[in-house]
Amino acid sequence: MLKQQLLQDSTPRTTLSFYQYYHLGNPFLFRDHFYTLLSEVGVLGRIYVSYEGVNGQVSVPSHLLEDFRSAMETITFLQDIRLNYAIEDDGKSFIKLIIKVREKIVADGLDDKTFDVTDKGVHLKAEDFNRLADQPDTIIVDMRNHYESEVGHFKNALLPDVTTFREALPYVEKLLEGKKDVPLIMYCTGGIRCEKASAYYKHKGFKNVYQVEGGIIEYARRAKELGIENKFVGKNFVFDERLGEKISNDIIAQCHQCGKPCDTHANCANDACHLLFIQCAECTLKYQACCSENCMDFNALPEETKIALRKTKVFNGTKVGKGRYKAHHRNHSLN
Repeated sequence: MLKQQLLQDSTPRTTLSFYQYYHLGNPFLFRDHFYTLLSEVGVLGRIYVSYEGVNGQVSVPSHLLEDFRSAMETITFLQDIRLNYAIEDDGKSFIKLIIKVREKIVADGLDDKTFDVTDKGVHLKAEDFNRLADQPDTIIVDMRNHYESEVGHFKNALLPDVTTFREALPYVEKLLEGKKDVPLIMYCTGGIRCEKASAYYKHKGFKNVYQVEGGIIEYARRAKELGIENKFVGKNFVFDERLGEKISNDIIAQCHQCGKPCDTHANCANDACHLLFIQCAECTLKYQACCSENCMDFNALPEETKIALRKTKVFNGTKVGKGRYKAHHRNHSLN
């Protein structure tokens, strides 16, 4: 219902993201205040609040952007915060405002007391990244998950085969064993994961640690603004209703069902599965937006039958991790 209302709403909206590490004394109190503050200016989105700060992806009515900025300015630690504006934006990225209190604003599995989280890597603007990336000894590491890098990444970047940021940290450290003296550049969607990762790797003895300022989103915006080479190839995966935004016209991934060039992520239309996978337009029609014939057949059942079967039926989404689905699964009749 909420999604349908949003689709029918013609009000122009702007999608953006932000984060700030800050020691919050009472994140629950802040959450309630922040919710009231943002609701007053029509904000929709997903925001995480914790004792270490705030991390948000939101959409704002375009005509109220100045009011949104003013609201943010009333909070001392959010004054002058960088806002990362979406590259591709239809204004339909979120259907409601959700603000949750979590242990951390990004799940990283680290004991922050063992190192200085403020001792971060050097921020690189797009032009500085391009310059350093061209040096032969520079190592570029994608700190995102495999299903994000599958559809787009920087040229020559190392792409960890991980499903979570928590997995990425030790994986990358092992991958770079014996290379602590070379320039290390990390990047992620908007920069938040690299803020923590860069401090962690400096603590681990890496000498020349850098991060792309504002992540892929800010890099693409600035590269376009300056008219310089865009070293990002493909699509930037985003965690909202859009599931991606084009950075270059290259399609570097394939449909998980038929293997055709495709970089469109989808969630299986069977809510009991809800697997995240890549699906082309032809397979969307063929499988009725489902990840398999099994899910398509299940989705056609009466609702009461589906409810009864959910407790015993197994789908790709209950057996396969995000983006792990491959074409040979499509006809499997999982029980």
